[in-house]
Amino acid sequence: MFYHLLYPLREYISAFNIFRYITFRTAYATVTSLFICFVFGPALIRMLANRKFLNGIRNHTPERHAGKQGTPTMGGIMIILAVVVPTLLWANLTNPYIIISVVATCWLGAMGFVDDYLRVVKCKPAGLVGKYKVAGQALLGLAIGTVLVAFPENPELATKTTVPFFKNVFPDLGIFYIPLVILVITGASNAVNLADGLDGLAVGMFVFAGVAFVGITYMTGHATFSSYLNILYLKQAGELTIFCGSLVGASLGFLWFNAHPARVFMGDTGSLALGGALGTVAILIKKEILLAMVCGIFVVEALSVIIQVISFRLTGRKVFKMAPLHHHFELMNWSESKLVVRFWILSALLALFTLSTLKLR
Repeated sequence: MFYHLLYPLREYISAFNIFRYITFRTAYATVTSLFICFVFGPALIRMLANRKFLNGIRNHTPERHAGKQGTPTMGGIMIILAVVVPTLLWANLTNPYIIISVVATCWLGAMGFVDDYLRVVKCKPAGLVGKYKVAGQALLGLAIGTVLVAFPENPELATKTTVPFFKNVFPDLGIFYIPLVILVITGASNAVNLADGLDGLAVGMFVFAGVAFVGITYMTGHATFSSYLNILYLKQAGELTIFCGSLVGASLGFLWFNAHPARVFMGDTGSLALGGALGTVAILIKKEILLAMVCGIFVVEALSVIIQVISFRLTGRKVFKMAPLHHHFELMNWSESKLVVRFWILSALLALFTLSTLKLR
């Protein structure tokens, strides 16, 4: 909104020319996200508590999680507001990538809200039935994939992707491109959801992934940088830097309240929205493989669940003491704070490694 209202005034007041710069708008989108969390967060937490939107302890979690019962949940509402509002305020709203990203975030956030509402308010432990959740994610992926194939920024790249470490290598997935989009959307949103099991764990790891994608989207949409690094240039991708900045700001703002001991949990409302939002960005800039790298800990968390289920069904034995993986380390007597910080450190290393691949080509 500010871009559309104030940038045209540059002809009369030269200072408004600053709104042309993506770096300026990204910085202020991030600050706006933090402001929204800090100002409205306490009131939202009180509202959730007053309405009895309280966390219940799920089955198959360590016993020490009993102390978390009664903590307000559905705090993902705060995250969604702190992502969508700054994006609408600071981004170019005629950019199709911004529209797709905001719609994807709201769609998955709404699905997560329904899941949390059924579980917390309607007392249905399973929440939204798994097949309906996957169907909703797949429908979103199908819609995004169809739009990108039908209206590509570069028709030559419509069904292609990029490969880390290789210059000018763009595998054409053809009819498998839309299934890939569905897989990325579904996998990313569920991976963040599975990792959301300890105070500050998922949102803290997400901050590092978000920061990495701030850099990746900016360089992808910058003609000079993309040429220097010899990476794919997509002119419209630059505006996604503002969206990613909002994701980082919202995550940091929520972490303020979610740090141990947590005052609020994001619930599926936040975890599905965050994972799906970053997955959508990766798809839009053709960096699906880089997403798996920068979100490596989320991937490992999801794989630990898959491995545990397959092993138990085939052999009757468990590979891990408990899945997802963070519960395994909890049962090895790692303290919650130590586990969370160590996972953050690994996430930071993965983010740095992922950014290095832009040059190691």
